[in-house]
Amino acid sequence: MADTYDAVEFGRLQRRLHDMWPALGLRSEERRVLVVVSSISFDVPGHVYPVIPAYEERYLFLVLLAARAPASQVIYVTSQPIAERVFDYYLRLIPGIDVAEFRRRITLVAVSDWSPRPLVHKILERPRLLERLRKLIGDPQRAVLIPFMATPGEARLAVSLGIPMYAPDPALRRLGTKSGGREVFAAAGVPLPRGVAGIRGRGDLVAALVDLQRSRPMDAVIVKTEALGSGLGNASVRLAGATDPAEIARCVDGLEPEDRQHTAESYLDLLAGGGVVEERLVGSDLRSPSVQLRASPAAEVEILSTHDQMLGGHSGQTFIGCTFPADAAYRGLISSYAEAIGRELAGRGVIGRFGIDFVVRKIDPGWDAHAIEVNLRNGGTTHPALTLLAMTAGRYDPANGEFLAGGVAKHYIASDHLEHPAYRSLTPDDALDVLAAPALAWDPERLVGPVFHMTSAVAVAGSLGVTAIGDSPAEAREVYAATQSALDEAAEIPPEQRCPHPWRPRAA
Repeated sequence: MADTYDAVEFGRLQRRLHDMWPALGLRSEERRVLVVVSSISFDVPGHVYPVIPAYEERYLFLVLLAARAPASQVIYVTSQPIAERVFDYYLRLIPGIDVAEFRRRITLVAVSDWSPRPLVHKILERPRLLERLRKLIGDPQRAVLIPFMATPGEARLAVSLGIPMYAPDPALRRLGTKSGGREVFAAAGVPLPRGVAGIRGRGDLVAALVDLQRSRPMDAVIVKTEALGSGLGNASVRLAGATDPAEIARCVDGLEPEDRQHTAESYLDLLAGGGVVEERLVGSDLRSPSVQLRASPAAEVEILSTHDQMLGGHSGQTFIGCTFPADAAYRGLISSYAEAIGRELAGRGVIGRFGIDFVVRKIDPGWDAHAIEVNLRNGGTTHPALTLLAMTAGRYDPANGEFLAGGVAKHYIASDHLEHPAYRSLTPDDALDVLAAPALAWDPERLVGPVFHMTSAVAVAGSLGVTAIGDSPAEAREVYAATQSALDEAAEIPPEQRCPHPWRPRAA
């Protein structure tokens, strides 16, 4: 079963990371084999299934990073074959690379299984594929599994391949749930919204709200299922200060799911699997930034980046993209809180990359911040941060929260949702043709321009991703806008039907 794994053997393999850690630096010159399995190993809404193959391709930025580390070999596994044109786009992005030599260090492996199931399950049920991966790896002492997230399936795959995993032990995954996050925030001494964890279904939710409203009435709350990310597991309840239990129950029955595929009734059924309820914070200037961190096997914590998240959807809770870096006005505050949370997580055994989401509010004379979520996985801010690193060979300066390349502070806007229904008329080749135009091509001198990802989603869903890099926030916006305009023109969208640009972080 993919949901079980040999915990003793997995722990033995993970201990190798102590010695391997220096070789896992992004620019390490030591020989290593990175086995990338970007499996979306959790339940997703049905309308997301068509773009799962594109999400599996989203971490092809690791191929770019291998170009900067000549001793690296990458084995990249997907459900469906990656189009040759898409792969070639990545191979040729970085000027001055010996493409033939680079290509020899990258092995693409496709399961050719189109079913809507996690990729890791598809791999585990095929013994001959597992044996092929072992042969491709060669020496397991120099190899590591790079997953999108850590579930028992990924741990079982690591054990089957005989290699450690660059991610936390799935035994710790409760720390990445909404309830676990609230526990960690409190233990770290970091502010969090008023609320209740461990909600299981309508009865628990009503009871929790009755207690909360008796002590201090709230106008609105957000309900969150334990594991769904990107805001898709959220719902809003408008209370308008109600304190009567019957009135609160009526408010709960009228909750508004962020995922419009759900009704209030079906969402409450989903909540039976667990979740939290939290006060919806309000303010004249409300934003939702995040911080990326990394913890080593020695429990050392490193801040990797800060972002302002761009939110959309029914009530402004769905992640659609980010800007880098986060606003300097609160960048230091969220970094200090994130570091405290990171130390708490590292002390509990978490290793690898993870992210912390916040809500910040403008208060005189500054800002306050509340931690709202732990993401013990890669996420929507991971691939743009590492794309910037690969494309520029610069460095993040945690002292001021800037990324410097050639002495210049870099900025970007990134989104997986550069989209329009008319984009379905385009193929991935069409999208890459647009990006090849001289006006949009990557500038290797100034290190400015757009970098595409998830291009295979354009024909099936009318969407793709882009990281628009510039030397200022304004230039990043210009790059993003020029890319979107070029796609609009290629899809022959009339000006009055074009979508607005989503730059400004919206209220959480």
